[in-house]
Amino acid sequence: MSHTVVIVEDDVDAAEIVRLYLARDGHKVLLAHDGVEGLRLARESSPDLVVLDLMLPGMDGMQVCRALRAESDVAVVMLTARAEEQDRLAGLEYGADDYVTKPFSPRELAARVRGVLRRTTRDAWEAHGPAELHWREVRMKVRERTARVGDEQLSLTPTEFRLLAMFLRSPERVFTRDEIISHAFIDDYDGFDRTVDVHVSNLRKKLERAGSARRVHTVYGVGYRWGDA
Repeated sequence: MSHTVVIVEDDVDAAEIVRLYLARDGHKVLLAHDGVEGLRLARESSPDLVVLDLMLPGMDGMQVCRALRAESDVAVVMLTARAEEQDRLAGLEYGADDYVTKPFSPRELAARVRGVLRRTTRDAWEAHGPAELHWREVRMKVRERTARVGDEQLSLTPTEFRLLAMFLRSPERVFTRDEIISHAFIDDYDGFDRTVDVHVSNLRKKLERAGSARRVHTVYGVGYRWGDA
């Protein structure tokens, strides 16, 4: 899934390397090299995420983060050369969603960006959805994070719970593996399609052991669908 990402980093070479990695993931990437320009660009482009260096000319990263948090809920990953715990905690307290300590691997940063975007996408999706979902004999309370087949309580892992919520929100829709990864996986995704298959299979088995009819159907070459046979 493509997102818009703003990188605010005064090291031009580092910013370009990060841009290449994030663009390779399919994101639209915009660059700024000082705090004032970064804040302006973030306000104008309404990005999904901002990669924000702490030490910036004109306006430091803490100031930019504080200004962004006063007017939006955009995700922020902060870059800091300060490894001390109090500095990292300060960034999170100002509203950063995650931080990466310099020197960093561009691959690690790209992975952190993917993780934050998955979390924010999922959380926004859940927050605006109904509090309860059901289909035939299967019912779940999203905010209480409980699910049942009839009167039997299901014991689901967090990933299985997100999978079930995804299916119940859009019954009969065919979800591709990429869509399933975006909606249901966070940091536990290891990059292999087989991981999706295993989690879906485990959810299917738990539902059927609890007395549900077969609801999760494989659409070969595409993904999975929830519904009647």
